[in-house]
Amino acid sequence: MSGYMIFSGTSNPELSEEIAKYLEQPLSQATIKRFSDGEISIQIAESVRGKDVFIIQPTSSPANDNLMELLIMTDALKRSSANSITAVVPYYGYARQDRKAAPRVPITAKLVANLMEVAGITRMVTVDLHASQIQGFFDIPVDNLYGAILFMDYIKAKNFKNPVIASPDIGGVARARYFANKLGLDMVIVDKRREKANESEVMNIIGEVEGKDVILIDDMVDTAGTMVKAASALKKLGATSVMACCTHPVLSGPAYERLEAGELDELVVANTIPMTKKSKKIKMLSTASMLGEVIRRVHNNESVNSLFEANT
Repeated sequence: MSGYMIFSGTSNPELSEEIAKYLEQPLSQATIKRFSDGEISIQIAESVRGKDVFIIQPTSSPANDNLMELLIMTDALKRSSANSITAVVPYYGYARQDRKAAPRVPITAKLVANLMEVAGITRMVTVDLHASQIQGFFDIPVDNLYGAILFMDYIKAKNFKNPVIASPDIGGVARARYFANKLGLDMVIVDKRREKANESEVMNIIGEVEGKDVILIDDMVDTAGTMVKAASALKKLGATSVMACCTHPVLSGPAYERLEAGELDELVVANTIPMTKKSKKIKMLSTASMLGEVIRRVHNNESVNSLFEANT
């Protein structure tokens, strides 16, 4: 047997199976049940003593249930004498609450980090944190993987005649600039004003888009309001096509209806979160080989960063 074991929560079992297949190692067994009042009950079905353990569990919707499941499984593994416990959390929930943006509000991203550490997690692996500084909320190692590695080849294969990278808001400029630099493309910015949570209004476009194939870059798409309005604004200014690459397909509320009715030509996402519906406009790329390779490297004490330097 190898010196590590992989467990899966119920949040994204399909991704867990893909990762296990990449590593050529079966998922370890755990019984996950719920009492009639909704409380979560977990029992680890095999010995983990002295093993390096990896739990694959994005904390997507239902965020509270999936987070508690991760914490309870961690506690069970810790009390079963696991040598180390790495949480592989492809989507880190509550990341949008990462600062005091208004009086008397919580910093929930920090609270979740505290909960994970207290439960017994010794390392975290995630993909495209909403804000990179969330890594500093932890006092354990955090590997914040770049979703760019998934989208680069896909964008190149499109063979756009006149492509340009776009940021859907001012806050995403650094992420979009990274893509633009790696692909050797120019960049434009969609300047918008957010009236309230999950609602946005596109104001103007900073840069030239007439006759160009625009590629919007963001870490997540939630209600799809920003992406659909941005696509409409870009098309009005003469963009030939508008594609969006977003790592996390939260896709809540009216997201699917907006995408179908809107002017966005294609939405490319990763499988960090399982999709509840299908759409002809959505293309999903797998993170399994990337996460599987990182698990292997973490266990073998090899460089994780070199994986991205070689592929971006």
